[in-house]
Amino acid sequence: MLGARPMLEADLPTVMAIEEQAYPHPWSRGIFEDCLRVKAYECLVYEDGNDLCAYSVMSWGAGEAHLLNLCVRPERQGQGLGRAVLEQVIQLARDKAASNLFLEVRLSNRAARHLYESAGFNEIGRRFDYYPAHNGREDALVFALPLL
Repeated sequence: MLGARPMLEADLPTVMAIEEQAYPHPWSRGIFEDCLRVKAYECLVYEDGNDLCAYSVMSWGAGEAHLLNLCVRPERQGQGLGRAVLEQVIQLARDKAASNLFLEVRLSNRAARHLYESAGFNEIGRRFDYYPAHNGREDALVFALPLL
């Protein structure tokens, strides 16, 4: 059973280790620290027993929610944890009375795109040169899920 709880500053060493394993261009510790300080962000960790295996960061305001980061520990990917985390994030956005949940995903991240599309998200746009990449920059696809 995957349990969710608020991310704590004490979780950041583990979160950063996962972030650095999972992404070629990870968020900095300072970004996570800023998100933990601001009340408009919902930062959660997901545990399977005592194993912190995933985390998410979502912002909300003005009737909308934005999934900024969803990450599963690389060795735990492909086990349905990403879907379980996403379902919890969607429910949290509904609980916050958001009318839509938005996110960006790398154009090259086929697994994430498939996950979001299978959960009902629709591509609504593109942000050119949004992400850093090994050969310069990479576009992001913008996805939205109506929640009402």
